[in-house]
Amino acid sequence: MTIPFIRTALVAAALAASPAAAQDSLLNTSYDVARELFEALNPVFADHWQETTGRTITIDMSHGGSSRQARAILEGLRADIVTFNQETDIDVLAAGGLLSADWRDALPNGASPWYSLPAFLVRDGNPLNIQDWDDLARADVSVIFPNPRTSGNARYTYLAAFAYALEQNDGDEDAAEAFVRAIFDNVPVFDTGGRGATQTFAERNIGDVLVTFEAETGGIAAAYADQGLERITPSVSLFAAFPVAVVSEVAERNGTSELATAYLEWLYTEDAQRIVAQNYYRVADEGVSAEFADQLPDVRLVTVDDVFGGWDAIQENHFAEGARLDNVFVNQ
Repeated sequence: MTIPFIRTALVAAALAASPAAAQDSLLNTSYDVARELFEALNPVFADHWQETTGRTITIDMSHGGSSRQARAILEGLRADIVTFNQETDIDVLAAGGLLSADWRDALPNGASPWYSLPAFLVRDGNPLNIQDWDDLARADVSVIFPNPRTSGNARYTYLAAFAYALEQNDGDEDAAEAFVRAIFDNVPVFDTGGRGATQTFAERNIGDVLVTFEAETGGIAAAYADQGLERITPSVSLFAAFPVAVVSEVAERNGTSELATAYLEWLYTEDAQRIVAQNYYRVADEGVSAEFADQLPDVRLVTVDDVFGGWDAIQENHFAEGARLDNVFVNQ
């Protein structure tokens, strides 16, 4: 099977100095917009691994829409670890027998070493004065985000908008659905993943506002600094965990269980957390979080448990065949 979006990380420089040393390898299958984050993390872990074990490592990356990545693993992609942006995509792997159903208990914070939230990126000067979710439903606003059927990123966008609308409509789910449909009606093209949506907005110059994870808005604004893109944090958004797990059945078959576990545990260290925060994610380490408070505005966050009753209820009421997401898409 061809690995989508494959990218091979740097091998520790010690390889040349110690040609006889054992070499390890790891395949990390991740979400679509995580390329730059892991390009920063992987060489640092490679140095750490060489210093602590005397062994070098090659870390291969596969990037794509989180749900599509999960399906690829079920179909045979031999991922040692997953670093996803949606918990349900790891639950799918657990249901398929590739790891334990209690995978959240393996690491701190529900196996989520960092988190983010859906936020906005607008054009230079914010000419349409886009500030909150209700602005995305205006007839004069063109909105860009990927397809929630293939992108975990976009599912958070859908849920965050729905949660906002529930608050505005005293819990009326039909009114919230109509509000989200109005936003979807303003989307000219649904890309399959977050990276495609970024290219549509920043390179093809389509749309007035890009909705994506807050972490991605920082990276895009920096990458396209000449465009003067501006980051906007809405009044309320949805807490988005970024879960990680060892695909234990594959790792055992590959002989990488120890390495895979060590890699994920390292993501919680201060060195790794600082790199993550530099990439505009909100991190678990309180000291590192305080260092980067200026670039991450205060925002009121709601959770899937509090608003929707958890992921099982979301799957049944929103993402199952014939559920609310399908209703929203009926005219798309």
